[in-house]
Amino acid sequence: MTPTVSAYIGLGSNLGDSAAVLRAAVDALAALPHSRLRRASRLYRTAAWGRTDQPDFLNAVAWLDTALPARELLAAMLGIEREAGRARRADGSDRWGPRTLDLDLLLYGEAVIAETGLQVPHPHLHERGFALAPLVEIAPQASIPGVGPAREALARIDLGGIEVLDEGEGG
Repeated sequence: MTPTVSAYIGLGSNLGDSAAVLRAAVDALAALPHSRLRRASRLYRTAAWGRTDQPDFLNAVAWLDTALPARELLAAMLGIEREAGRARRADGSDRWGPRTLDLDLLLYGEAVIAETGLQVPHPHLHERGFALAPLVEIAPQASIPGVGPAREALARIDLGGIEVLDEGEGG
C-alpha cells in the first residue's frame, strides 16, 4: 500500500449558496483518488479578509489522508474550484475578491514546500483565525512547520467576528 500523508485543506466561499458549495467541495475532496476524508469542520462565518468590500465568507477545513503528491493534490483542488465556477485571473488581480470557492492547501504532513504556485504550510495560516479555528477543531494536534502547534497560534490571535455555525460536516 502507498504511504499516505495528512493534508489539511482550507475551504472558503462568499458567493451563491456558500454552505452548499462547501458541502459539495468536501464531497469532491472525499472522492479524490488515493485519498480518504478523515474529518471536516463545522462552518465558520467570517468577515472578508484583505478586501472588506464584499460579503462575509463561510470557511471550513477538511482533513484528508492522501497518497497524492502535493502538486497533484493542488491540481485536483484547482479542478474542484473550476467545477464550482471559480475562474482565477492569471494576473492574480482577484486574489482577495469574492469567489464561489477557494481551496487552500494549508498543511501537507510536515512538508515545507516553496515552489511557484505551491507554498506549504500556507504562508498566512498562523495569522488567520478563519483557517486556524476550524483546523484546531478537527485536528487539535496539528503543528505548523516553522511556527509550532496550531492551537498555540490560534491562542495568539483575535477571533472577534468569527462565528461558528451549527451547520457543517462536523465530525
